[in-house]
Amino acid sequence: MKTWTLHGSTTSYVVGVPDHNQWAQLVAWGPHAVADGPSILALEGTEHFLPRPDVEPLEYAVRGVRYASPVDLVVSGPDGSDELRPVFTEAAPGENALGLTFVDSVRELQLVLHYRVVGDVVERWVSIHNDGAGELRLQRHDSAGFTVPTSGGATVKYLWGEWNSEFQQAEVTLERGRFTIGSAQGITGHSYSPFLSVEDGGTAYGVQLAWSGSWELSADVDTTGQLRIQAGRLSPSLGITLGPGQTWVSPKAVGACSAEGADGLARVFHTYERSLSRQLTPKVLYNSWFATEFDIRADHQLELARRAKSIGVETFVVDDGWFVGRSDDTGGLGDWEVDPAKFPNGLDGFIADLTDIGLDFGLWVEPESVSPKSELAAKHPEWILRTPGRDPVLIRNQLLLDLSRDDVADFIWTTLDGLLSAYQIKYLKWDANRPRLDSGDQRRDLDGRVVTNLYAILDRLRAEHPEVYVEGCAGGGARVDLGMAAWVDTLWPSDNTAALDRLRIQQGFRTGFAPHLMSSWVTDAVGTHDGRERSLDFRFHVAMAGVLGIGADLSRWNDEQLATATRHIEQYKGIRELVADSKVYGLSAGLQYLGTTRSVVFLWQTGDENVRGTLPTRPRRVPLAGLDPAKNYRVGDEVHPGSYLLQVGVRWDGSTDSNCLVVEALD
Repeated sequence: MKTWTLHGSTTSYVVGVPDHNQWAQLVAWGPHAVADGPSILALEGTEHFLPRPDVEPLEYAVRGVRYASPVDLVVSGPDGSDELRPVFTEAAPGENALGLTFVDSVRELQLVLHYRVVGDVVERWVSIHNDGAGELRLQRHDSAGFTVPTSGGATVKYLWGEWNSEFQQAEVTLERGRFTIGSAQGITGHSYSPFLSVEDGGTAYGVQLAWSGSWELSADVDTTGQLRIQAGRLSPSLGITLGPGQTWVSPKAVGACSAEGADGLARVFHTYERSLSRQLTPKVLYNSWFATEFDIRADHQLELARRAKSIGVETFVVDDGWFVGRSDDTGGLGDWEVDPAKFPNGLDGFIADLTDIGLDFGLWVEPESVSPKSELAAKHPEWILRTPGRDPVLIRNQLLLDLSRDDVADFIWTTLDGLLSAYQIKYLKWDANRPRLDSGDQRRDLDGRVVTNLYAILDRLRAEHPEVYVEGCAGGGARVDLGMAAWVDTLWPSDNTAALDRLRIQQGFRTGFAPHLMSSWVTDAVGTHDGRERSLDFRFHVAMAGVLGIGADLSRWNDEQLATATRHIEQYKGIRELVADSKVYGLSAGLQYLGTTRSVVFLWQTGDENVRGTLPTRPRRVPLAGLDPAKNYRVGDEVHPGSYLLQVGVRWDGSTDSNCLVVEALD
């Protein structure tokens, strides 16, 4: 067998092609030591009844090589068959990269398996080229199949949810059989996150998909007990057409491994996501939506802005309702002209007033949507996405523009570029408040064209307006994925901002996504699921664990609340880069962000275990993580050895419902 080893920071990924050259298979994946001996995935004995590739740990399973077990690629041709039998022809190794080329001479198709290692993450994708004279159709086209080195089934963890309750953690035990999650909504969706993880003997494995359209992830445990995770775009009902001479490239699937369990796996993904981003220092923002909703008046907005500035806010964001025809959610989308009734001195005059106050300006947009009674809908009905011969699907009183069209993509770019060029906008909140359910013309790759144009616009936005900080939002957390993580600066996890609900949402978010991607606000919202009140300190500490924003009606806050906010915002400014850039550890009662010389610890008392007896109690201590046991650390007025803090921990008597501690290393 020919083998190639891709070395990560602490892990290795070994791929092999048997001498018969009929497929590639996984040899080893895990901590570096797994590459030093015999493969734990190698099969013994002979197969009966099924072909050999149906039980081998194939890297990419093609219909025609594998039959009875799940496959990653199905291609039909003009002759009516759907089988391929590609043969390995060459390898193209590079620095932390690899390409394996397979060719089917009968179908005249070339398949390349691509690999790239970043940290302890393995990026995988495929490219398929039609060398023949006939049209091919890709009926299934996954990005990759990841074999996870388990032998007796596994417990698969995933993230599920709904609007206002995203990123809930759950698990399913698979001794044998198949578990599938996905989205057919044309958007990542609230229901599931494109993320699956497995832990085996203390080593955790995870797979994510960098795609913001329809998708599917499946975990399959075969009858030998071997687990394999497939990840890819969801195929349109008629497949994807590949004409003569054309090449199709899949989105990236990302596999990660950590010997430090699920918490370590999260840190591996966080490090990878930081490599995708610009790592801009987040500014503390105020968003006026919860204070005003559609009732936007420039003078009232400025009153809120002055209050926001007084507590330390740096950016003021005007949300939905600033444009003509937008007095409620039934109109205005598509007509992106500033409403003169709401801004009598123009938006430039309003921004000048904000500048005098000392605040940057941010703006909400939803450029992919259109209101049925807008001028845009009347002028360009052909731009509205619909199934031919059918009325378009109306959701939340809005329709979608057909972003698969180049003229629509040009309109969206021209609209955004015009706004950003005309006004001093430093923050852009890009929202998407409905799924894409109209099937359109299924002879076209609607999903692929829409997402490709979306990424192209975001790419151009970053290139031509690099000073603009972009937040990705989709009716809450319906477009949180590695695809968006590469093109925006932060993501909105949920419209639910109530403290206890949000804490649970953020805990799930953190398993796959880094803190610098987590936009989190302090509001006065009452919980949808857990309505127990929590102090303003608690609400700030929950929001400070990500990218801090304020969304409460500050005109209703008293002097004590404003003073509390001022104190927390000042503290956040001193730790925000640490929160964004450092390693994150889950603690028994909170989170720890570990930098080189400092660590920040957030502790939360949720009240779930708030039962006290009549006997004396001992102060609760929360052990920390990642510190140097030989160093001394200052925690408030106390100094302790790292060994003590790792074993015994910091004191927390529970008299407050939350705390934020700064732990500093001493020379």
